[in-house]
Amino acid sequence: MKKVVVGVDIGGTNTVFGLVDNTGKELAEGHLKTTDYPVVKDFVTALVSGIGKLMAGKKDLELAGVGIGAPDANFHRGTIEHAPNLAWKGIVPLADLIKKEIKVPVVLTNDANAAAMGEMVFGGAKKMKDFIVLTLGTGLGSGIVVDGKLVYGHTGFAGEVGHMTVVPGGRECGCGRKGCLETYASASGLVKTVSLMISEMREDSILRGVPPSKLSSKQIAEAAAKNDPVAVKAMEYTAEKLGFGIVNSIVFTSPEAIFLFGGLAQAGEMLFAPVRKYLAKNNYVLFKNTVKILPSGISESNGAVLGSAALILNELSM
Repeated sequence: MKKVVVGVDIGGTNTVFGLVDNTGKELAEGHLKTTDYPVVKDFVTALVSGIGKLMAGKKDLELAGVGIGAPDANFHRGTIEHAPNLAWKGIVPLADLIKKEIKVPVVLTNDANAAAMGEMVFGGAKKMKDFIVLTLGTGLGSGIVVDGKLVYGHTGFAGEVGHMTVVPGGRECGCGRKGCLETYASASGLVKTVSLMISEMREDSILRGVPPSKLSSKQIAEAAAKNDPVAVKAMEYTAEKLGFGIVNSIVFTSPEAIFLFGGLAQAGEMLFAPVRKYLAKNNYVLFKNTVKILPSGISESNGAVLGSAALILNELSM
């Protein structure tokens, strides 16, 4: 009988889960609306039911474990703690709640750590022991791997690169502080930068007239590729701030590579080229030409599920 695992990606709006084998092949996938379950026990019931449906009729498969990526998740405790984008308040013992229902090992970490594990098991970091994954979505998450192991730290929350201060007294962040990296070097940060630059610059731009609520990092990247002056300047500014955060990260782990994953990373060389430029310019001399800036080796379409699956596969040594 073939053993498989379930990878679960819990987002503020949607939850995706899939059956994955030890080669990284996704065999089946299911979806839940996270917002439909304000009571966590109801969510657990729905998730376990969904996993049961994926396994139904597959007599040649055995479920070996469940890996979960979620906001503000603590690997050490198997808990989600004070997640501002979820309805479940306080400290939620999610791993234990699911384990009681499904009777297999369950591990939980934040989504960026799951992405890093996915990169190491299935992606571009297969032969690397030291690297960092930066997830550039609405916010900026980070998964740090040192000597082949994810860095969790004493509290279980190590590696919050997105909350490194890059502009003292700068933009307000959802964490309550000001000037965090994610307020500049994320998809939402790029949109904010464009909105500010449109009001400050006089040059014509195809982005003028687009309401901020309708503006996306994809639109901005496409405009930059067409040499739109506002978009080009905004991408350059974003890359500078991201490069600053990367330089600061390099000095404490000396990674072989930094992988960029998520919506903003889809800008491709419009982002990667200036980031590499700022890295070359500002990197500490001992780390010059030692760090590669790479796109993720995992597809964006199912990367979160594969990352969560890799988390439990690693624990089970499958």
